[in-house]
Amino acid sequence: MKILERYFEFQELGTNWRTEILAGLTTFLTMAYIIFVNPAMLHDAGMPLAAVTAATCVSAAFASLLMGFFARYPIALAPGMGINAYFAFTVVKGMGIPWQTALGAVFLSGVAFLLLTAFGIRQLIVAAIPHELYAAVAAGIGLFIALIGFRSSGIIAANPQTTMTLGHLREPDALLALFGLALTGGLMARGVKAAMLIGILGTTAVGAAFGMVHWHPQTLHWSDLSATAFQLDVRAALRLGFLEVVFVFLFVDLFDNIGTLIGVTKKAGLIDSQGRIPRIDRILFTDATATVAGSLAGTSTVVSYIESAAGITAGGRSGATAVVVGLLFLAALFVTPLAGAIPAAATAPALIIVGSLMVSAVAEIPWSDPVVALPAFLTMVAIPLTGSIANGIAFGFVAFTLLKVIRGEYRGVSWLVYVLTALFIARFVYLANG
Repeated sequence: MKILERYFEFQELGTNWRTEILAGLTTFLTMAYIIFVNPAMLHDAGMPLAAVTAATCVSAAFASLLMGFFARYPIALAPGMGINAYFAFTVVKGMGIPWQTALGAVFLSGVAFLLLTAFGIRQLIVAAIPHELYAAVAAGIGLFIALIGFRSSGIIAANPQTTMTLGHLREPDALLALFGLALTGGLMARGVKAAMLIGILGTTAVGAAFGMVHWHPQTLHWSDLSATAFQLDVRAALRLGFLEVVFVFLFVDLFDNIGTLIGVTKKAGLIDSQGRIPRIDRILFTDATATVAGSLAGTSTVVSYIESAAGITAGGRSGATAVVVGLLFLAALFVTPLAGAIPAAATAPALIIVGSLMVSAVAEIPWSDPVVALPAFLTMVAIPLTGSIANGIAFGFVAFTLLKVIRGEYRGVSWLVYVLTALFIARFVYLANG
């Protein structure tokens, strides 16, 4: 154990096994919904449900373990939300493309990621993002996480006139989430280190007492994976007309992962004094390899999860947190219903509280400087309002570059920033015409 503690740099990071295990449990519980949501979406596109469920668990376990052991960061990975909807409803159902070919496109985007990382291009892109926007990305992700919690619990509901409105607070889910919010917040106010985990489990227990927790005994097996594993059709995905789909997978994964990476590492205090992320090469190689492995297993693009911030809030600082998450995803392959017994109303308070803590990063933004303030604001609000970290980065990036040029500081902007700005503008034009 001492060897592992030295490897994970426990002493330098001021952490221990108890803290890391609690953090891993907290992260897993806040993202365990993916075990059921991802298969449901891909099954709607014609993929075998049991196989996709197994692929989801296996890919999340592999990716999180790789992140923990190789990159040594407390960041968990799993098939991404949003990109899985694009895979199922736009590519497969909308374009009428076989899911095997769509998996081939995911594979190609992962290979492209590996090449971009090997040649140092992704590292240059991360370095090109203005450090002034790092705090805005973290705050925007915080708002996004909180919004997910509010929506999933029913505290906030959709409204055609105002987009969102107050939900029906007498509904059981909303009441349970409000109880969980009070419980977790109270524990944190009392300085309880395991407040997040106790809050989730305590809220689940109350939900179970009122019949709101449903458990259906069922297990998955390794053999279930065979229906999707290695079924991808790379040759079909290489067709010229299909390269557009590969690019979308590549673009969304690239900037969503970069945004998550910036937000989570900043929250954990893992960015150095010069604004650099240590071992970034390993992080980028990990998420690229995870996407390739996920496509081979039979699921859509694997990404870094913003819910990792919940574990970091619980004290997770090393790769041991991600290792715990990976092991729990492996266990979920055999006891999936146990993970499914955690209702959304029990994890929603954790997401709301994590969001509130991440928004504190706005204090680092120099609001008196319009060249920073406006791009930061656009980044911060666009992430939750568009439901995309990539969109938020794009808005902030373009605004920052344009304002720099208008103020006559164009020589202080690197060539790569101009290239990326042009790509972001081209992307907005493409989306407008799509």
